[in-house]
Amino acid sequence: MTAVILDGKALAKETERALSRRVAGLKEKSGGQTPILATILVGGDPASATYVAMKQNACKRVGMDSIAVTLPEQTTTEELLDKIHELNANSNCHGILLQHPVPSQIDERACFDAIDVGKDVDGVTCLGFGRMSMGEPAYGSATPQGIMRLLEAYDMDPSGKNAVVVGRSPILGKPMAMMLLNANATVTICHSRTRNLPDMIRQADVVVGAVGKPEFIRAEWIKDGAVVVDAGYHPGGVGDIELSPLMERAAAVTPVPGGVGPMTINTLILQSVAAGEKKLGVGRI
Repeated sequence: MTAVILDGKALAKETERALSRRVAGLKEKSGGQTPILATILVGGDPASATYVAMKQNACKRVGMDSIAVTLPEQTTTEELLDKIHELNANSNCHGILLQHPVPSQIDERACFDAIDVGKDVDGVTCLGFGRMSMGEPAYGSATPQGIMRLLEAYDMDPSGKNAVVVGRSPILGKPMAMMLLNANATVTICHSRTRNLPDMIRQADVVVGAVGKPEFIRAEWIKDGAVVVDAGYHPGGVGDIELSPLMERAAAVTPVPGGVGPMTINTLILQSVAAGEKKLGVGRI
């Protein structure tokens, strides 16, 4: 068996071409208006600055506009909340991204939850999570939503399958589990205190690595024919799962890099376009 490569980079490029057409159609029907994403970067973390620049560049590639907000390291929770409320009230802003993490003195959860749910295109608010979990309209958290899009594109239907998600973060592990559950998978969430983790993973038809530790999940724990999704990325180009031995045993594998990563930003842009279409009253082109 040779694993199918779930190529997130290729799917993201294909989606960008479709989004460019949607944005062009929206501009034509709305008198030149485009979806606008506001990005908020607090502090000088180089990795965060790089991620924000990548998101702004993705906006440009599909013809969207963006608002770049940069705040100093010493920004307080109240100052950040003021900026978020300002963007919520800005009718020309259709989506808001607050880059994670923020400096330690800031109450990140309070700031995430201050984002208007209609502009929560990164899927980080508690309200958005709750709506998504209940199967109500909401913008899904970008990384797990990108994973679901990738599985769908390659006809890897999780319905009826045993899925194990290793990781329980509020913007990845937990929403990933809820999305798989909504897709009719039987879901187990594992974490740092899970007993007999290898045995839990051996039962899985779908494995999602979201634990944040390089190659923590060993190939020998994963059964033949499983669908393997690696949401991690670490120095040296490795993810959370030992992937190399699985290329001849798994049904499908997301490469690192080029699998989940490109789908995260792509999903953010896709949901920003959808928010812009809804706000401008044009509907999907």
